[in-house]
Amino acid sequence: MPHPMDGLPKQVTVYEVGPRDGLQNESAIVPVEVKAEFIDRLADAGHKVIEATSFVHPKWVPQLADADELLTRLHRRPGVRYPVLVPNERGLDRALDRGVAEIAVFASATETFAAKNLNRSLESQFEMFEPVVARALDNGVRVRAYVSMCFGDPWEGPTPIAQVVRVGERLLGLGCHELSLGDTTGVGTPGHVTALIKAFRSPERLAVHFHDTYGQALGNTLAALRAGVTTVDASTGGIGGCPYAESATGNLATEDLVWMLQGLGIDTGLDLGKLVATSTWLAGLLGRPSPSRVVQALAKG
Repeated sequence: MPHPMDGLPKQVTVYEVGPRDGLQNESAIVPVEVKAEFIDRLADAGHKVIEATSFVHPKWVPQLADADELLTRLHRRPGVRYPVLVPNERGLDRALDRGVAEIAVFASATETFAAKNLNRSLESQFEMFEPVVARALDNGVRVRAYVSMCFGDPWEGPTPIAQVVRVGERLLGLGCHELSLGDTTGVGTPGHVTALIKAFRSPERLAVHFHDTYGQALGNTLAALRAGVTTVDASTGGIGGCPYAESATGNLATEDLVWMLQGLGIDTGLDLGKLVATSTWLAGLLGRPSPSRVVQALAKG
């Protein structure tokens, strides 16, 4: 039986990142037909936003080298959005060729991670994003922006809130409809989450993307919801992490998130039983159990 709490939204959008952020971190290459079925299962479970893949160069993320073929195989359902990540203008060209309606770009809040992940400085990364965002908007394509290392960087330590806000507000100013704040190494805590979100002018345009390295993802999510955020990134079964930050562990598991939100009486439109069945199916194909605590508990009956 749900037990609501004051100060929380009545509805939350779960932005599913498993097919992209999850599978890109698997050591094995998942067959394209399995990816297509995975995405279709997620839609059947009620997801309205499923990040399908990335148009990054196969040299950097070979697990997603089949992006073009995957998009041709997708059984697109009415009312479901299938955004893709694009790293640059070449990636945008591929996305536009495939008729993609929504993309995401990936920025850094710190100098070191910008250099390691984007081969850019903190400032010069915008030279790469500006034409991508402008051209996407000109073509009627919605743009989401991710910002990584928002709470801490393994090379630089804690990330100053003002620095994150400066990067994030600049991306929103380019025309991005949504900004996802990433706790890439999972070092954030609820007070830090609250302070960061309140430092932005428009919390309703923010999403949060937590990793569970220190077991803080659900607590951080609750803090974000209290601060006005209504979109939460999650990965079915808790798969994924960050290939460029060795200390990063898995994403917040969709099932763990939905269990908490259901207990709070918050609507997600998701069928938890179907999500658990999908994660159990995927875990069997990956050859390892799901790290999601809810999947482990419910799969045992």
